[in-house]
Amino acid sequence: MWDEAAALGGLFLAAFGAATILPFQSEIVFVGLQVKGLASPLALVVVASIGNTLGAVVNYFMGIGAERLKGSRWFPASERQLERAQRWYSRWGVWTLLLSWAPFGDAFTVIAGIMRTRWWVFLALVALAKTGRYVLLAWGTAGMS
Repeated sequence: MWDEAAALGGLFLAAFGAATILPFQSEIVFVGLQVKGLASPLALVVVASIGNTLGAVVNYFMGIGAERLKGSRWFPASERQLERAQRWYSRWGVWTLLLSWAPFGDAFTVIAGIMRTRWWVFLALVALAKTGRYVLLAWGTAGMS
């Protein structure tokens, strides 16, 4: 029981950290735990998905906070560039959140915050993408133990 709780706690932290700007990959931890049979694949998918989605939520709020830097030398775009990017993003860019599972996807979650993506749209697309990745990983790892 404690082994499973510790394993799932470690996976949650790995998945959370991997979704932030930290250079970490949770797939190694996920596969290792699944191969060793320390928790059921369903538990691994649920915990990793929640941790990874919550990490992306941190990025989203970092993006919202970045707006305070607008106009300063620390903000990477001019007001005109930002307006143009917001128009493009509001039309097409929200779908990039379906790539939030990919190594470069963390940037999309920060941009979603900067662009003030509707919260429920952000959460739905990111949760779908992150959960889908772990479901496929569990399926691909099944039978390796």
